[in-house]
Amino acid sequence: MGLETPEQRKQKIVQDWDGIQNWEDRYKKIIELGKALPAFPDELKTEENKVRGCQSQVWIKTEKKEDGLVYFQGDSDALLVKGLVALIIGIYSGSRAEDILKTPPDFIKSLGFETHLSPSRTNGLYSMIKRIMMDALVLSKVST
Repeated sequence: MGLETPEQRKQKIVQDWDGIQNWEDRYKKIIELGKALPAFPDELKTEENKVRGCQSQVWIKTEKKEDGLVYFQGDSDALLVKGLVALIIGIYSGSRAEDILKTPPDFIKSLGFETHLSPSRTNGLYSMIKRIMMDALVLSKVST
């Protein structure tokens, strides 16, 4: 069938979350995602990997592998934010840079994050996505 695109992953997540109406349960799910995130080595918690515009400490490491796909690792010092990092990595990681760039973050609104997260958390989420998009843009211009 081929590579699952970020758009397909995004649609799956929105469908999965449609079944969770209660926001307390949604918060729990976000935190669970963060707890399941692979360990992020301390040596990657550098200024270069730090995401600007987040109230919490957030780091995202971007790497383009030999297969041409872009992979992201991430972490945060806040449980809920770590879950948001896991969510966006789940959508965008393991994709071609061009597919990342073609996948708008409209899931933020679809999942209700704009109205149920604090403004600073929402801004931080957009900062994380901006970072992923900028890294994808740079890597789309660089041959493997």
